Amino acid sequence: MDKVFEQLETLLERYSELQELMSDPEVINDTKRYMAYSKEEADMRDVVAAFKRYKELKQSISDSDEILRETDDSDMQAMAKDEMESSKKELDEIEHKITLLMLPKDPNDDKNIIMEIRGAAGGDEASLFAADLLSMYSKYAEKQGWSFDIIDETDTEVGGYKDVAVMITGNSVYSKLKYENGAHRVQRIPSTESQGRVHTSTATVAVMPEYDEVDIDLDPKDIRTDVYRSSGAGGQHINKTSSAVRMTHLPTGIVVAMQDQRSQQQNRQKAMQILKSRVYDYYESQNQSEYDEQRKSAVGTGDRSERIRTYNYPQNRVTDHRIGLSLNKLDRIMNGELEEVIDALIVDDQTKKLEQIQSGEAKLF
Repeated sequence: MDKVFEQLETLLERYSELQELMSDPEVINDTKRYMAYSKEEADMRDVVAAFKRYKELKQSISDSDEILRETDDSDMQAMAKDEMESSKKELDEIEHKITLLMLPKDPNDDKNIIMEIRGAAGGDEASLFAADLLSMYSKYAEKQGWSFDIIDETDTEVGGYKDVAVMITGNSVYSKLKYENGAHRVQRIPSTESQGRVHTSTATVAVMPEYDEVDIDLDPKDIRTDVYRSSGAGGQHINKTSSAVRMTHLPTGIVVAMQDQRSQQQNRQKAMQILKSRVYDYYESQNQSEYDEQRKSAVGTGDRSERIRTYNYPQNRVTDHRIGLSLNKLDRIMNGELEEVIDALIVDDQTKKLEQIQSGEAKLF
């Protein structure tokens, strides 16, 4: 813990420096610099305030201890003991708060996301499970007060999804759903199974932060755009106009098709939005192995082929294999009550980050 608070002294110095810079007329007149310093200052504000309170409490404990050692007055000693006990209790709380505040932050945590769910191994049953996962995330999003919009889908005859993409917008969506990346396995008796045998199927989930123009800039020369008539529902308008759009990012071969909007322009905008996120996700994945080796994350690489969770219907059990968590609450979890699972993943991730800081492998922020 000593190493952690040594780093905080350096952080405190940087915070004071930033406040001086932000009052400099030259910086104030340079909007770009001022905004950069303001963001850095805002990111530090809470942990600096907590650290200042930590130092006040340490001083209070020291003062109380001095009074206890130097005075024989019973009233003074009683007051000093009460003050010391109160300060020690708050000190424990503030230390825990600081350890959480100072953990390196994922720059994408505040972003909205694009989530893609695909039926994988298991045929029709996998597509039905993909639909169940979609429903689970929709209900979770509703509980969080987020917006949940399907932006692309390929359904199956049995009522499932070969693949479906959704946009989830709200407060800090990526920070909670980023752990859903990977292969989800279901064990249950399919509705089409006449012998009552339990089958195992999988669906994959990909979670990508929504990126805007500032985050990633695609060269128009690298994008081939084709327009065609939509094959989906929509009435005569859909059949008479070439409103559907297919965009191909030539360097990566990533293809996005969009036909759910009535106009070609709307489909172009949504297709570009999804394409940017997929391309960014692709390039991030190229460095994922190196990143995870450095970070030593306990929640896995997020690779979509990595089995992260099993949903066992006969035993009403959900198991997250990355952290060894098993809950006999499958019915509630499928109803969108994901908080216990996600909170456990967040705590595990925070613990690993803190271990890196304490060992000197990582620094604040």
